[in-house]
Amino acid sequence: MSTKNTADKLILALDGMDKIEAFRLIRKIPELCWVKVGLELFISEGPDIIFALKDLGLKVFLDLKLHDIPNTMGGACRQAARSGAELLTVHACAGLDALIQANESAKDGAAQVGLPAPTLLAVTILTSWDSNKLSSELIIDQPIEQRVELLANLAVKAGLGGCVCSPLEVKNLRKLFFLPFELVTPGIRAKGSSLDDQSRVMTPKEALHCGASRIVVGRPITHSTSPLSAFKNICKDLVES
Repeated sequence: MSTKNTADKLILALDGMDKIEAFRLIRKIPELCWVKVGLELFISEGPDIIFALKDLGLKVFLDLKLHDIPNTMGGACRQAARSGAELLTVHACAGLDALIQANESAKDGAAQVGLPAPTLLAVTILTSWDSNKLSSELIIDQPIEQRVELLANLAVKAGLGGCVCSPLEVKNLRKLFFLPFELVTPGIRAKGSSLDDQSRVMTPKEALHCGASRIVVGRPITHSTSPLSAFKNICKDLVES
C-alpha cells in the first residue's frame, strides 16, 4: 500500500478548533486528503466551511450525526448534500423510515446542484459508550456487539453506503457487509496513548487489519507538537502493515 493510498484512508478530525486554527493545521500537512467537520466547527462557521475546504482540494466527512423524525432528517440531508461533502452521518437509531428518507433526500439535494450524492453513514454506538453505561443509563442489556450489528443491518436495509462503529466491532461487521460498504472508525489511538473520552479504541494498523475502510484520527495529530510528523508516522505505519 502506497503512502498516497494510506493518506486516503486517514480522516483528520478538525475538532475543538475554529476556522483559522483548522486552516493553519491543514497547511502543515500537504499530503492530507480527508478532513472531518463535526458539529462544533459546522455550527460556528456554517456551510461555508465545507465550500472553503473543498476549494483546497480536500474531501470532507460532514459528521453531523443527524437524528430526528423522517421528514426533518430528509430535509436536513437534502440541504447538507448540497455542500459537496463526500460523507455524511446520520444516527441509525432514528429508524428505518428516517434512514430511507435521509438517503433519498441526500441524492435529490446533490442532484439539484449537479453534485455526486454523498455516501450516508449510519452511526451505530458512539465510541464513548461501553456496555456498563449502555445498561445502567439506557437500560439496554443487549451486548454492544449485537446492538451495533442490529443498527448496521438497518443501514443496509435503508440502502445507506456504510456505517460508523468503533474499531472493536469492525472485524465482525466486515464479515457480514463487504466492500464497497464503508466501515468508518473513530476511536483510533496509538499504543500507550491517552484514551481521552473514548472507551472502545484500537491502533490505526489494527483497525485497517480488521476491515475498516477509513479511520478517523483527531487528537493524536491535532494535539501533537508536530502534526505533520504525527500524520506521516501513522501513514508510514499503515504502509508497513
